[in-house]
Amino acid sequence: MNDEFSSAQITPKKIDANYKYEHTSLWKRFTHFFWYRIVATPIAFVFLKLRFRHKIVGKKAIKKAKDTGFFIYGNHTQPIADALIPSFICMPKEVYVIVHPNNVSMPFLGRVTPSMGALPLPDDFEARKNFIKIVEKRIMQKKAVTIYPEAHIWPYYTGIRPFTDASFHYPVKHDVPAFCFTNTYKKRKFSSHPKMITYVDGPFYPDKSLPQREQKTALRNEVYECMVKRSALSDLSYIEYKKEEKND
Repeated sequence: MNDEFSSAQITPKKIDANYKYEHTSLWKRFTHFFWYRIVATPIAFVFLKLRFRHKIVGKKAIKKAKDTGFFIYGNHTQPIADALIPSFICMPKEVYVIVHPNNVSMPFLGRVTPSMGALPLPDDFEARKNFIKIVEKRIMQKKAVTIYPEAHIWPYYTGIRPFTDASFHYPVKHDVPAFCFTNTYKKRKFSSHPKMITYVDGPFYPDKSLPQREQKTALRNEVYECMVKRSALSDLSYIEYKKEEKND
């Protein structure tokens, strides 16, 4: 479950107390708007349509949380598309994505991805305090924060890998709803490359009748079961994953 199948070979930078999660200067706010809305959004739309004939089903569910921030969980099956899809699910609400430090360590793109909403996971205690503050601020600003609880990329995988309840403490702590989206892969008539259909479900709310520890577990189970059910709608295994059998 901890194997990473992304082909990118990147040496991640250390996300320590010196890493700035937020830039408030007028120039930085402009570059955020420029990269996020002017550059990334139209390019992402074209890429998803041409590459995957992408379609989103159930996007209206997000409107139920238009007046609050929320967390949205997805299955991690594409190195590029996974960074783009949440923006179209949540539009016009702005989206931030919790990412591995690799995503802010690439030449050139590593300097751009923070302007497009990447929030890299911290490497030490001081950075963790800054990370917690920026996540809380984005939720207070009524933004959306995306989490990939499977953590590792398995391209085109059609199942849902088991994941822990660790990241589900966020909606419990901030008392906001959670949503999930499940990318599925479907056969196409005139191409061997699958079509991607993304199903959006929710909102899911923490059960306040339970202790906090049990709330996050219950929320995780509800989201996981929903994603497993949606993943069964895939009808094409473009890549098959088989566990390696090692001889003694």
